[in-house]
Amino acid sequence: MKALIFPGQGSQFEGMGKDLYESSERAKSIFKNSNNILDFDITDIMFNGSIDDLKKTDITQPAIFIHSYICYELGKIKNPSAYAGHSLGEFTALTCSGSLCFEDGLSLVLERARAMNDACSEDESTMAAILGMGDNEVIKICQDFDDIDPANFNCPGQVVISGSSRNMSKACDIFKSNGAKAIPLKVGGGFHSVYMEPAKSRLEDAIMSTNFQKPNAPIYQNVDSKKNEDIELIKQNLVKQLTSPVLWTQTIENMINDEIDLFIECGPGRVLQGLVKKINRKISTESI
Repeated sequence: MKALIFPGQGSQFEGMGKDLYESSERAKSIFKNSNNILDFDITDIMFNGSIDDLKKTDITQPAIFIHSYICYELGKIKNPSAYAGHSLGEFTALTCSGSLCFEDGLSLVLERARAMNDACSEDESTMAAILGMGDNEVIKICQDFDDIDPANFNCPGQVVISGSSRNMSKACDIFKSNGAKAIPLKVGGGFHSVYMEPAKSRLEDAIMSTNFQKPNAPIYQNVDSKKNEDIELIKQNLVKQLTSPVLWTQTIENMINDEIDLFIECGPGRVLQGLVKKINRKISTESI
Protein backbone atom coordinates (compact mmCIF):
# COMPACT_ATOMS: atom_id res chain seq x y z
CA MET A 1 0.00 0.00 0.00
CA LYS A 2 1.48 3.34 -1.05
CA ALA A 3 0.96 6.86 0.21
CA LEU A 4 1.85 10.17 -1.41
CA ILE A 5 3.44 12.76 0.87
CA PHE A 6 4.05 16.44 0.11
CA PRO A 7 6.67 18.80 1.62
CA GLY A 8 6.21 22.16 3.28
CA GLN A 9 8.33 25.27 3.65
CA GLY A 10 12.08 24.72 3.69
CA SER A 11 12.28 22.57 0.55
CA GLN A 12 12.67 25.50 -1.85
CA PHE A 13 15.85 26.00 -3.90
CA GLU A 14 17.13 28.37 -6.56
CA GLY A 15 15.99 27.47 -10.08
CA MET A 16 13.26 25.19 -8.78
CA GLY A 17 11.05 23.76 -11.50
CA LYS A 18 13.04 25.09 -14.45
CA ASP A 19 14.04 21.59 -15.57
CA LEU A 20 10.40 20.51 -15.41
CA TYR A 21 9.30 23.51 -17.46
CA GLU A 22 11.90 22.86 -20.15
CA SER A 23 11.23 19.13 -20.46
CA SER A 24 7.42 18.90 -20.25
CA GLU A 25 4.59 20.66 -22.08
CA ARG A 26 2.26 19.69 -19.25
CA ALA A 27 4.55 21.36 -16.71
CA LYS A 28 4.84 24.45 -18.91
CA SER A 29 1.06 24.69 -19.07
CA ILE A 30 0.72 24.45 -15.26
CA PHE A 31 3.36 27.15 -14.73
CA LYS A 32 1.60 29.52 -17.14
CA ASN A 33 -1.76 28.83 -15.50
CA SER A 34 -0.20 29.51 -12.09
CA ASN A 35 1.03 32.93 -13.20
CA ASN A 36 -2.53 33.79 -14.26
CA ILE A 37 -4.10 32.53 -11.03
CA LEU A 38 -1.62 34.39 -8.82
CA ASP A 39 -1.60 37.51 -11.01
CA PHE A 40 2.19 37.74 -10.84
CA ASP A 41 5.06 35.91 -12.56
CA ILE A 42 6.00 33.28 -9.99
CA THR A 43 7.66 31.26 -12.75
CA ASP A 44 10.34 33.94 -13.18
CA ILE A 45 10.95 34.10 -9.41
CA MET A 46 11.23 30.32 -9.13
CA PHE A 47 13.63 30.05 -12.08
CA ASN A 48 15.70 33.22 -11.61
CA GLY A 49 15.09 34.55 -8.10
CA SER A 50 17.65 34.45 -5.30
CA ILE A 51 17.35 32.15 -2.33
CA ASP A 52 16.28 35.20 -0.30
CA ASP A 53 13.45 35.83 -2.78
CA LEU A 54 12.35 32.23 -2.40
CA LYS A 55 12.39 32.41 1.41
CA LYS A 56 9.58 34.99 1.46
CA THR A 57 6.51 33.21 2.82
CA ASP A 58 4.16 34.51 0.12
CA ILE A 59 6.57 33.21 -2.54
CA THR A 60 7.76 30.02 -0.85
CA GLN A 61 4.36 28.48 -0.28
CA PRO A 62 2.92 28.90 -3.80
CA ALA A 63 6.28 27.87 -5.32
CA ILE A 64 6.47 24.59 -3.38
CA PHE A 65 2.79 23.90 -4.02
CA ILE A 66 3.25 24.35 -7.79
CA HIS A 67 6.45 22.30 -7.93
CA SER A 68 4.92 19.47 -5.88
CA TYR A 69 1.73 19.40 -7.94
CA ILE A 70 3.70 19.19 -11.20
CA CYS A 71 5.78 16.31 -9.79
CA TYR A 72 2.54 14.54 -8.93
CA GLU A 73 1.11 15.14 -12.40
CA LEU A 74 4.23 13.92 -14.17
CA GLY A 75 4.70 10.96 -11.83
CA LYS A 76 1.30 9.50 -12.73
CA ILE A 77 1.08 7.44 -9.54
CA LYS A 78 -2.20 5.53 -9.76
CA ASN A 79 -4.47 4.56 -6.90
CA PRO A 80 -2.57 5.67 -3.79
CA SER A 81 -4.03 4.34 -0.56
CA ALA A 82 -3.56 7.60 1.34
CA TYR A 83 -2.19 11.15 1.24
CA ALA A 84 -0.44 13.41 3.75
CA GLY A 85 1.40 16.71 3.64
CA HIS A 86 3.65 18.54 6.07
CA SER A 87 2.00 21.87 6.96
CA LEU A 88 1.65 23.64 3.58
CA GLY A 89 1.93 20.19 1.97
CA GLU A 90 -1.50 19.28 3.31
CA PHE A 91 -3.04 21.68 0.77
CA THR A 92 -1.06 19.96 -2.01
CA ALA A 93 -2.22 16.58 -0.76
CA LEU A 94 -5.84 17.70 -0.86
CA THR A 95 -5.42 19.07 -4.39
CA CYS A 96 -3.78 15.91 -5.71
CA SER A 97 -6.47 13.80 -4.04
CA GLY A 98 -9.17 15.63 -6.00
CA SER A 99 -10.61 17.34 -2.93
CA LEU A 100 -9.58 20.73 -4.34
CA CYS A 101 -9.20 21.78 -7.96
CA PHE A 102 -5.75 23.19 -8.79
CA GLU A 103 -7.01 26.78 -9.14
CA ASP A 104 -8.70 26.74 -5.73
CA GLY A 105 -5.78 24.95 -4.08
CA LEU A 106 -3.26 27.51 -5.32
CA SER A 107 -5.53 30.43 -4.43
CA LEU A 108 -5.93 29.12 -0.87
CA VAL A 109 -2.18 28.62 -0.55
CA LEU A 110 -1.55 32.22 -1.60
CA GLU A 111 -4.17 33.52 0.85
CA ARG A 112 -2.68 31.35 3.62
CA ALA A 113 0.83 32.58 2.88
CA ARG A 114 -0.18 36.23 2.84
CA ALA A 115 -2.24 35.87 6.02
CA MET A 116 0.69 34.20 7.80
CA ASN A 117 3.10 36.81 6.49
CA ASP A 118 0.87 39.65 7.69
CA ALA A 119 0.55 37.99 11.12
CA CYS A 120 4.33 38.11 11.57
CA SER A 121 5.25 41.33 13.31
CA GLU A 122 8.96 42.09 12.95
CA ASP A 123 11.08 40.40 15.65
CA GLU A 124 8.00 39.35 17.63
CA SER A 125 8.14 35.59 17.11
CA THR A 126 10.47 32.94 15.75
CA MET A 127 11.27 29.20 15.74
CA ALA A 128 14.10 26.84 16.70
CA ALA A 129 14.88 23.18 16.05
CA ILE A 130 15.51 21.01 19.12
CA LEU A 131 17.59 17.94 18.32
CA GLY A 132 18.41 14.91 20.44
CA MET A 133 15.56 15.14 22.94
CA GLY A 134 12.34 13.15 23.28
CA ASP A 135 8.95 14.67 22.52
CA ASN A 136 7.73 14.55 26.13
CA GLU A 137 10.88 16.21 27.42
CA VAL A 138 10.49 19.03 24.88
CA ILE A 139 6.85 19.49 25.87
CA LYS A 140 7.79 19.61 29.56
CA ILE A 141 10.41 22.33 29.10
CA CYS A 142 8.06 24.37 26.88
CA GLN A 143 5.49 24.28 29.69
CA ASP A 144 7.84 26.47 31.75
CA PHE A 145 7.13 29.28 29.26
CA ASP A 146 3.77 30.85 28.50
CA ASP A 147 4.89 31.94 25.04
CA ILE A 148 6.94 28.97 23.70
CA ASP A 149 5.27 25.83 22.32
CA PRO A 150 6.13 22.75 20.24
CA ALA A 151 5.31 23.45 16.58
CA ASN A 152 6.52 20.43 14.57
CA PHE A 153 7.00 16.89 15.82
CA ASN A 154 9.06 15.87 12.78
CA CYS A 155 10.63 12.59 13.91
CA PRO A 156 12.05 11.08 17.10
CA GLY A 157 14.70 13.45 18.37
CA GLN A 158 13.66 16.36 16.16
CA VAL A 159 11.05 18.85 17.38
CA VAL A 160 10.67 22.45 16.23
CA ILE A 161 9.50 24.96 18.82
CA SER A 162 7.77 28.26 18.13
CA GLY A 163 7.07 31.38 20.13
CA SER A 164 8.25 34.78 21.25
CA SER A 165 11.61 36.09 20.14
CA ARG A 166 11.92 37.59 23.62
CA ASN A 167 12.16 34.17 25.30
CA MET A 168 13.45 31.94 22.50
CA SER A 169 17.15 32.38 23.37
CA LYS A 170 16.44 31.61 27.03
CA ALA A 171 14.47 28.50 26.05
CA CYS A 172 17.26 27.34 23.73
CA ASP A 173 19.79 27.74 26.55
CA ILE A 174 17.67 25.52 28.78
CA PHE A 175 17.42 22.84 26.10
CA LYS A 176 21.19 22.95 25.62
CA SER A 177 21.78 22.64 29.37
CA ASN A 178 19.67 19.48 29.26
CA GLY A 179 21.82 17.89 26.56
CA ALA A 180 19.93 18.83 23.40
CA LYS A 181 21.03 20.86 20.41
CA ALA A 182 19.01 24.04 19.84
CA ILE A 183 19.28 25.66 16.42
CA PRO A 184 17.52 29.00 15.73
CA LEU A 185 15.70 28.94 12.38
CA LYS A 186 15.64 31.79 9.87
CA VAL A 187 11.88 32.03 9.39
CA GLY A 188 9.37 34.83 9.01
CA GLY A 189 7.73 34.23 12.37
CA GLY A 190 6.39 31.78 14.91
CA PHE A 191 4.39 29.45 12.69
CA HIS A 192 2.02 26.86 14.20
CA SER A 193 1.65 28.89 17.38
CA VAL A 194 -0.69 31.44 18.94
CA TYR A 195 1.22 34.09 16.98
CA MET A 196 -0.68 32.91 13.89
CA GLU A 197 -4.04 33.64 15.51
CA PRO A 198 -4.53 36.89 13.48
CA ALA A 199 -4.29 34.83 10.28
CA LYS A 200 -6.86 32.28 11.39
CA SER A 201 -10.15 34.09 10.72
CA ARG A 202 -8.86 35.34 7.37
CA LEU A 203 -7.93 31.82 6.24
CA GLU A 204 -11.14 30.40 7.67
CA ASP A 205 -13.23 32.75 5.52
CA ALA A 206 -11.33 31.66 2.41
CA ILE A 207 -11.54 27.95 3.22
CA MET A 208 -15.22 27.97 4.10
CA SER A 209 -16.11 29.74 0.85
CA THR A 210 -14.13 27.25 -1.27
CA ASN A 211 -15.66 24.13 -2.80
CA PHE A 212 -14.16 20.90 -1.47
CA GLN A 213 -14.92 17.39 -2.72
CA LYS A 214 -14.44 14.08 -0.95
CA PRO A 215 -10.81 13.00 -1.55
CA ASN A 216 -10.24 9.86 -3.61
CA ALA A 217 -8.34 8.33 -0.67
CA PRO A 218 -8.02 9.27 3.02
CA ILE A 219 -6.03 12.35 4.04
CA TYR A 220 -4.00 12.08 7.24
CA GLN A 221 -4.12 15.59 8.70
CA ASN A 222 -1.51 17.43 10.75
CA VAL A 223 -3.62 18.53 13.69
CA ASP A 224 -4.66 15.08 14.92
CA SER A 225 -2.55 12.69 12.73
CA LYS A 226 -5.69 10.73 11.84
CA LYS A 227 -7.08 9.74 8.45
CA ASN A 228 -10.05 11.73 7.28
CA GLU A 229 -12.43 11.92 4.34
CA ASP A 230 -15.15 14.14 5.83
CA ILE A 231 -15.18 17.47 3.99
CA GLU A 232 -16.32 19.65 6.90
CA LEU A 233 -13.78 18.15 9.27
CA ILE A 234 -11.04 18.57 6.67
CA LYS A 235 -11.86 22.28 6.45
CA GLN A 236 -11.91 22.74 10.22
CA ASN A 237 -8.56 20.98 10.58
CA LEU A 238 -6.97 23.18 7.89
CA VAL A 239 -7.94 26.26 9.91
CA LYS A 240 -6.74 24.76 13.22
CA GLN A 241 -3.44 23.82 11.61
CA LEU A 242 -2.27 27.45 11.65
CA THR A 243 -2.02 27.55 15.43
CA SER A 244 -1.55 23.83 16.18
CA PRO A 245 1.59 21.68 16.07
CA VAL A 246 2.29 19.48 13.05
CA LEU A 247 2.08 15.90 14.33
CA TRP A 248 4.24 14.40 11.58
CA THR A 249 5.79 11.59 13.64
CA GLN A 250 2.37 10.47 14.83
CA THR A 251 0.95 10.78 11.29
CA ILE A 252 3.56 8.47 9.78
CA GLU A 253 3.21 6.00 12.65
CA ASN A 254 -0.57 5.90 12.13
CA MET A 255 -0.16 5.37 8.39
CA ILE A 256 2.29 2.51 9.00
CA ASN A 257 -0.15 0.98 11.49
CA ASP A 258 -2.77 1.17 8.73
CA GLU A 259 -0.44 -0.95 6.54
CA ILE A 260 1.12 1.77 4.39
CA ASP A 261 4.53 0.35 3.46
CA LEU A 262 5.69 2.72 0.69
CA PHE A 263 5.90 6.51 1.00
CA ILE A 264 6.40 8.51 -2.20
CA GLU A 265 7.46 12.13 -1.73
CA CYS A 266 6.21 14.47 -4.46
CA GLY A 267 8.01 17.79 -4.74
CA PRO A 268 11.32 19.55 -4.21
CA GLY A 269 13.90 17.87 -2.00
CA ARG A 270 13.83 14.69 0.04
CA VAL A 271 13.21 16.03 3.52
CA LEU A 272 10.13 13.93 4.19
CA GLN A 273 11.81 10.72 3.05
CA GLY A 274 14.52 11.34 5.61
CA LEU A 275 11.96 11.91 8.35
CA VAL A 276 10.05 8.74 7.45
CA LYS A 277 13.27 6.71 7.64
CA LYS A 278 14.04 8.17 11.08
CA ILE A 279 10.56 7.22 12.23
CA ASN A 280 10.80 3.65 10.88
CA ARG A 281 13.92 2.42 9.06
CA LYS A 282 12.12 -0.63 7.65
CA ILE A 283 9.68 1.42 5.55
CA SER A 284 10.37 2.00 1.84
CA THR A 285 10.51 5.52 0.40
CA GLU A 286 10.75 6.97 -3.08
CA SER A 287 10.59 10.44 -4.60
CA ILE A 288 9.27 12.20 -7.67
